[in-house]
Amino acid sequence: MSNKEAVYKRVLLKLSGEALMGKYDYGIDPEIISRIGVEIAHISKLGVEVAIVIGGGNIFRGAGLAQGGMDRVTADHMGMLATVMNSLALQDALENLGVYCRVMSAVKINQVCEDYIRRRAVRHLEKGRVVVFAAGTGNPYFTTDSAASLRASEINADIMLKATKVDGVYDDDPHKNPNAKRYEKIKYDDAIQQKLAVMDATALVLCRDNQIPLRVFNLFSEGDLTKIIQGENIGTEVTGA
Repeated sequence: MSNKEAVYKRVLLKLSGEALMGKYDYGIDPEIISRIGVEIAHISKLGVEVAIVIGGGNIFRGAGLAQGGMDRVTADHMGMLATVMNSLALQDALENLGVYCRVMSAVKINQVCEDYIRRRAVRHLEKGRVVVFAAGTGNPYFTTDSAASLRASEINADIMLKATKVDGVYDDDPHKNPNAKRYEKIKYDDAIQQKLAVMDATALVLCRDNQIPLRVFNLFSEGDLTKIIQGENIGTEVTGA
C-alpha cells in the first residue's frame, strides 16, 4: 500500500452488515472482517481519525422482520442489537492488529461497550482510537445510514465514506442493467429527486444540510479505501454543490 499523506483528518466509514457475510449466507465471514480491519488499521496509522457505523443486515433486518408481521419497534431493536454484535467483531479484528478501538452504543449495554457520549467519542478520536458507533441512533424507524449521517455531523467529520458492493452510484442497478451509467459526481438534491439507491432520503438530507461530502465506493476493491483517503478520485462523490 502507498504511504502518501492523507488528505482527510477525520472520516466516518459506513459499512453494511451484508458486506461482512462474505461467502456465507448469514453472519460474519472472518476473512472479510480481517481484511476490512487491515484497511482500517492502515488509514488509522496514516494519522486519520476513523469513526465507523456498521449495519446489522447480516444478522437481522428490522424492516424485513416487520414486513413478516413482527412489531416494527421490537424488530428495529433487534436490528440495533445485531449492529452491536458486528461492532464487537470489528473491534476484535482491529485489536488483533494492534489498533486501539472503542465501541460506543446508542442503547445502554454497559457490560459490553460504552454508552455513546459525543464529547467522549471525539476525545477517543483525538487520541487516535478508532471508534465504532453501534445500535444506530438508538431509535426505531431510523436506518443505520441515517445513524451514520447523524454521527458524521456530530463529530464534524471531513467526509462520509459509504462502502458498498458496487463501485459508485448508478442511475440503475448495475447488476441487473449492464447499460447502467455510473456517476463520478452527483448533487444530494439530484440523488434525492431521482431516488437513487445511495442512502435513504433522511440520511442524504442530513449530509446535505450539514455540508458533509459523501463518497460511495466498492468495499471489495482492495486498497480503494486508502486511495480515497489519499485524495484519489474513486467511486462517486455526492456533494451539495
